[in-house]
Amino acid sequence: MEKLKDLFTNHYVIPQEWLWAIFGVVVLLLLFFDLFLFNRKNEVPNFWHTLVLCIIYILAACVFGVFIIYEEGLDKGMDFFTGFLVEKSLSLDNIFIMSLIFASLGVPRMYQHRVLFWGILGAIVMRALLIWVGETLISNFHWILYVFSAFLVYTGVKMLLHKGEDEPAFEETRLFKFLSKIFHVTGKIHGEHFFVKENGRHYITPLFFALLTIETMDVIFALDSIPAIFLITNDVFIVYTSNIFAILGLRALYFLLEAAVHKFTYLKPALSIILIFIGLKIFAPYILGFELEAWHSLTVTFGLLFAGIGISLWKTRNAEATPQ
Repeated sequence: MEKLKDLFTNHYVIPQEWLWAIFGVVVLLLLFFDLFLFNRKNEVPNFWHTLVLCIIYILAACVFGVFIIYEEGLDKGMDFFTGFLVEKSLSLDNIFIMSLIFASLGVPRMYQHRVLFWGILGAIVMRALLIWVGETLISNFHWILYVFSAFLVYTGVKMLLHKGEDEPAFEETRLFKFLSKIFHVTGKIHGEHFFVKENGRHYITPLFFALLTIETMDVIFALDSIPAIFLITNDVFIVYTSNIFAILGLRALYFLLEAAVHKFTYLKPALSIILIFIGLKIFAPYILGFELEAWHSLTVTFGLLFAGIGISLWKTRNAEATPQ
């Protein structure tokens, strides 16, 4: 491990502001390719198209993670990959919610990628604001980390015990009813348009209503992921970049997994244990007598996610192979 830490020590270290600039350029390039090259038309993305796009986003995150190791050291790089894995796995819940929203509002698949693109842009801005708030709180009130810890343990236990039964229809949720009271909503799809004017009154279409709902849900999900990453590292650069790289490929991941996300039945328990582990990590020096290192977090996170996905696929395979 020490040899790996010393592998890239003899080189010029780029100033922090240049790291932010490089990250910004990479994000802009990925968004440009996504919008103007991969999704130029309103059409239903095919499987191979989305698979290639998912691989590109994951490879981009991996290359950036290696770049962080080169510039910031092995521990920072491992913190980046840990945060990326946690955020990516939490996004699977986002995919289920997105599918429910689109189905309830009757948004055709050919227009869903437009909604998700603007949703990701909004998420980039909202995550920046939430992370800034989190960093400000930690800088001024270090004890807030223990609040984050308790919240994560509570969330993990709640997820672990939740059976997922008797979920209300989307139209019956408080969020749907709240947004419906604020905005004039037309139930008719008007192509790719977010707004229409009918009988002298402006309405939002189901596409924009879906966008508002997805943005609101992303903020709610961020209340889990952002405390988790701050308990992994206090470095704002690592916190923000790992979050953004995870959500950048969310649109492609949605089209790739929307029909199969329900098959990962053992992923949520694995994620619950990860959240509990991260929440309790802050108490390791008091309980274990030593502080957990970055590679401990990465190993536990990757191992649990791999086990959750593997067991889910194995159980699903056995169920599908069973004759009816």
